[in-house]
Amino acid sequence: MKKYRYLLLSFAAILMAQGASAQRVNQRQQILDELKVYVDSIQMLRQRLDSLSRVNDSLRQETTIDGRYYRLFAPPTFYHSGANKVLSLHPQTGDEVTDAIDDAMMGLYMRRPDLVKATESQLQATGSVREDVNQEVKQHVELVDQTLPQPEEPAVVPTGIVVTKPNFWTFKGDGFLQFLQNYVSENWYKGGESNYSAVGAVTLEMNYNDKDKYTWENKLEMKLGFQTSRSDTVHKFKTNNDLIRLTSKLGIQASKKWYYSLQVLAYTQFAKGFKANNPNVYSDFFSPFDLNVGLGMEYKLKALDGKLTGTLNFLPLAYNLRYVGRSDLFDSFGTKGHHTLHEFGAQFTGDVQWKIVDQVTWKSRLYAYTSYKRALIEWENQIEFKVTKYISANLFLYPRFDDAAKRDDDHGYWQFQEYSSLGLSYNF
Repeated sequence: MKKYRYLLLSFAAILMAQGASAQRVNQRQQILDELKVYVDSIQMLRQRLDSLSRVNDSLRQETTIDGRYYRLFAPPTFYHSGANKVLSLHPQTGDEVTDAIDDAMMGLYMRRPDLVKATESQLQATGSVREDVNQEVKQHVELVDQTLPQPEEPAVVPTGIVVTKPNFWTFKGDGFLQFLQNYVSENWYKGGESNYSAVGAVTLEMNYNDKDKYTWENKLEMKLGFQTSRSDTVHKFKTNNDLIRLTSKLGIQASKKWYYSLQVLAYTQFAKGFKANNPNVYSDFFSPFDLNVGLGMEYKLKALDGKLTGTLNFLPLAYNLRYVGRSDLFDSFGTKGHHTLHEFGAQFTGDVQWKIVDQVTWKSRLYAYTSYKRALIEWENQIEFKVTKYISANLFLYPRFDDAAKRDDDHGYWQFQEYSSLGLSYNF
């Protein structure tokens, strides 16, 4: 039994050795197969490279273009050569390419004769047919070294960039000088009196707007007019229009059209004011002088497609200082024996402009102030008729209410001024 045991063990060892040897043989075969595939791929790649090299070499040499194939691509035409070869007892064959083209054309004639629109005889009638069409046409092509495509880059053009500091200030103004002459003869049936008058005005504006939050508007108005009349024996001429007025408004934007507003308004006149045939002075420079400071809200008005513009200023808190330089005018302007008068109240200022048409513009200013003891309302209306760029006519209407003035028997506390004129005007 021991002898057979040794034999079995020896046999098992031999089998295990053979299995290990077979495994090594399989691994070796797998490696050889992979190596063969790799070598084959290298050979295929080399064949491709050789083929490309041959094509490149042929392109660099003489290139042959065969013109015999043109009949296959030209409009279908009946050529004699193909029919002669089929119908002739002794056909004359040409080269292999020509015979193949003739056979192809005959197949077209037999199967789709409707496509054939012309014949060789018609072509010969219109002009000679080249005899060398069945010959090879050789063309020499010279190639330069092939280069890689260059990336397209935008042309760099040097440009100068100018950065300007924003200017939030605007300046503008206008002015006019106009005249009025009226002549009435002494025997005019309705009576009347000849007179001459002239009025000049200048308005200057300097405004700041940062387009974000803050505005500061400044307007200076100056107006002076004179008139003469024969009936006035005391004064050669006297003023009929006299104003110096400065309006300054500081705004902080609260919404799209509403601003918190602080307004300063100051006004007086240039010269002494007289009445006809009366030597007394009724007003003068700084007699009176009014300074008004108000705090409230301002509304920016823009309507009628931008033709109606302006501001409405509501000032519930207002302080007014009145100064009268001439002591003989204290009572006339309510300072009660003093040069100054201090008042607190409320104020409204509306300043609008309506461009009715290109030649007609209406400018209106409504000013109202009350100290809850007295009230003052001024409504200035100027209608400008543009004749030319430098010539215009003006109609000025000015009603005024002041219950601090002496009451008139006919008009009460109402006062009214009106004039019309024609003359020069200029905007800038």
